[in-house]
Amino acid sequence: MIVKNEEAVLARCLDSIKAAVDEINIIDTGSTDATKSIAAKYTSRIFDFQWIHHFAAARNFSFQQATKDYILWLDADDIITNEELVKLQHLKLTLSPTVDAVSMHYHLNFDTEGNVTYSLRRNRLVRRQRQFQWIGAVHEYLAVDGTIIHSDIAISHQPLSRDASRNLAIYERLLTAGEGFSTRDLYYYANELKDHRQYEKAISFYEQFLATEQGWVEDCIQACFKMADCYSALQNEKRAIQSITRSLTFDSPRPEACCRFGFYFMEQHKNQQAIYWYEQALTIKEPSHTPFRNHIFTTWLPHLQLCVLYDRLQQYELAYEHHIQAKSFYPTHPQILHNEQYFQQLFPER
Repeated sequence: MIVKNEEAVLARCLDSIKAAVDEINIIDTGSTDATKSIAAKYTSRIFDFQWIHHFAAARNFSFQQATKDYILWLDADDIITNEELVKLQHLKLTLSPTVDAVSMHYHLNFDTEGNVTYSLRRNRLVRRQRQFQWIGAVHEYLAVDGTIIHSDIAISHQPLSRDASRNLAIYERLLTAGEGFSTRDLYYYANELKDHRQYEKAISFYEQFLATEQGWVEDCIQACFKMADCYSALQNEKRAIQSITRSLTFDSPRPEACCRFGFYFMEQHKNQQAIYWYEQALTIKEPSHTPFRNHIFTTWLPHLQLCVLYDRLQQYELAYEHHIQAKSFYPTHPQILHNEQYFQQLFPER
């Protein structure tokens, strides 16, 4: 782990993982709080690394300190639940020594019910002997090859706070220093600009990213969606829908694209067209290789919107069926609770 000023979350993370690991290496990049004293309760292997505004450099240093056959990496605001810990311990007992890397789910967002709403996959466990390297100053990734298995183990990201400007500052420091951006950097810098509401500048860098024609297809699709959000924020809905349509040039329609098309027609009260797209979101299967999954686009959201659309058409039975489906996924969502009251009045016998 690389850490800095993580006194609020470090013990939570280490408590969740300590039963599964044989060695804990903590690399501190300049903490001024109690982080290192907390870490000392779990391990004597605490190393200092001077922060140079480069995440890959820090992570590569952290990997150099490991002495066991396999390296598992975590962030301080990650945890592994008891159920997932059992899976990890089983993997540890059964893993073939020929495996070079193991990917795991990374649960990033949750609804108020605790259901996962957004997840992706990351290579979490790697064979030390392969000496895999981290790449990238920001939004770094671990370059792996060889024999890779995809496990059903999940790590949960549960931050208490976030330094919203940190990554943007690192990118802009690189720009000021005249360092060129990789294709991947163009994409992630655009994301940071978007998150900071610099929409026109974000669009410019998304376009530069797409113009390279070297981006990962999944990032290209997401860039189209994110550009659409930028155009919507700038109240340019025509360009927004064009950006969503552009995503179809990279792969088959994703549920997110279908929901976005559905919303576009719904806003214009083109109900049948909107129904078509929301039903597509529920029908099509995402490619098995899709690493990013925003679960709302295949669960409660399309059902909620179909409920509203069929109600507009006075097809109340169909509206109610979709309400029940939406409720099964997210029973405490405010709009679903409102619809529950509506249908109790409409169908008092139910």
